[in-house]
Amino acid sequence: MADTLLDVRDLKIAATVYPPGEKPRDIEIVHGVSFTLQKGKVLGLIGESGAGKSTIGLSSMAYGRGGVRISGGQVMLNGRDILAGNEAGLRALRGKEVTYVAQSAAAAFNPAKRLMEQVIEATLKHGRASRAEAEARAVKLFRKLGLPEPEKFGERYPHQVSGGQLQRAMTAMALCPEPDLVVFDEPTTALDVTTQIDVLAAIKEAIHDTGVAALYITHDLAVVAQVADHIMVLRNGAMVEYGDTRQIIEAPHEDYTRALVSVRSIDHEEKRPTPAPLLKVENLNARYRGTAFDVLKNVSVELHPGQTLAVVGESGSGKSTLARAITGLLSPSAGRISFAGRTLSAEMEDRSRDDLRELQMIYQMADVAMNPRHTVGKIIGRPLEFYFGLKGAAKRRRVIELLDEIEMGEKFIDRYPAELSGGQKQRVCIARALAAKPKMIICDEVTSALDPLVADGILKLLLDLQRIEGVAYLFITHDLATVRAIADSIAVMYRGQVVRYGSKAEVLAPPFDDYTDLLLSSVPEMKLGWLEHVIAHRKMESAGA
Repeated sequence: MADTLLDVRDLKIAATVYPPGEKPRDIEIVHGVSFTLQKGKVLGLIGESGAGKSTIGLSSMAYGRGGVRISGGQVMLNGRDILAGNEAGLRALRGKEVTYVAQSAAAAFNPAKRLMEQVIEATLKHGRASRAEAEARAVKLFRKLGLPEPEKFGERYPHQVSGGQLQRAMTAMALCPEPDLVVFDEPTTALDVTTQIDVLAAIKEAIHDTGVAALYITHDLAVVAQVADHIMVLRNGAMVEYGDTRQIIEAPHEDYTRALVSVRSIDHEEKRPTPAPLLKVENLNARYRGTAFDVLKNVSVELHPGQTLAVVGESGSGKSTLARAITGLLSPSAGRISFAGRTLSAEMEDRSRDDLRELQMIYQMADVAMNPRHTVGKIIGRPLEFYFGLKGAAKRRRVIELLDEIEMGEKFIDRYPAELSGGQKQRVCIARALAAKPKMIICDEVTSALDPLVADGILKLLLDLQRIEGVAYLFITHDLATVRAIADSIAVMYRGQVVRYGSKAEVLAPPFDDYTDLLLSSVPEMKLGWLEHVIAHRKMESAGA
């Protein structure tokens, strides 16, 4: 077809593995995937981690990272097979005809160079414009992408702008050479929900205005539904389903696609609180050493036995700082924390063994929360030994019981963290916390690094364990979909203060304060036209203001 920009035919991609004690061998990780992309259109590539989304996206630049190589098929761009080209031809292609927007803009920018120098670099290198023309293009894109003071924005260094602004600057860098195709690789995944909507809206508007084609890679179907014309669902390196966005969202054919569409449909009835709270935080102020201002300001919340308090807000709102104060990792400058009827000492080292045992924590990044040299059995068994003196066969029996509770089983007891998936690692961290028989567990963004289906499984597991064990959760998150799925009560935090607090029914019912309204309206919904509706509503509000 005359308007076909990208035509991928029977794409196969291999990676070399190095099994211990064996010869290196190649394994196929993408299995004969084919698709086309028309000029000016957006194709969404969606699937869980390891599905092959980024690997396939990068093949449009004839690039394989981390030892990955394209082992078969054709990648036709503008009518020519780019896999048949030489290195000089590929260097001329990348940054000119095809550009790339990474997930983490912070890691992609050089901290020692001003933003303007980096945004126009590819444009100048490929001779797409003079310096004056390139800078004028960049300023125009800064304005289009809603960046502050577009004429001066490029004078800043990466550390002088926010994460959302840096992600938009990277989009400007990708669009500046006026390419035919942009590969967006999870460009909003690392952002707060409020920032994500701003960046998503800016990307969609820029794609529409420039007429560029795009591959949009993500694991969030609600997000991709707002920008894509067609969606390809991937799993284990193979295509599960392909269709226009409306068909995929409203009438998916495959069970896996239906599971993605119905994610976060957990039915959780809000529980009535008991008369006496398990945790009571009263008028808490806290600041970090060496700073002259409080990062927590007069915070008061309660958590009742067997219930879940969700603490929600964007990055920098004070959620994790509150957790640090409760656990004794940060001493409050004012206020009081009561737990199980007793006042907790401000410093962790002054707390009793029961204080430490009854209040456990699960961290966001399971990878860095476990010793990679210890087996699953040793990781879960450590609190059994430390708090209860269990050893030998008795300890092993209890570890197996806990592995059964987290739906993994005895077969995992001798495995190491590197042999587990992300969801399995997080389940092991949950089992380790449960091993102490706690009354309360602080869950700090425990699902934010996981794929939606895996995160769904973790949330369901936590709710099941709560019913069985009666444990209370302080659940820290910026994801309102998670809050709706798991919470009994909610505290909304903004700039170190609780701005809205109460039962789930009360907090999620109007009228809303401005910040809670912004949070709730920023959660992507699985329906077409949702983003346009949000943008139009905000423009009307701004005009009215």
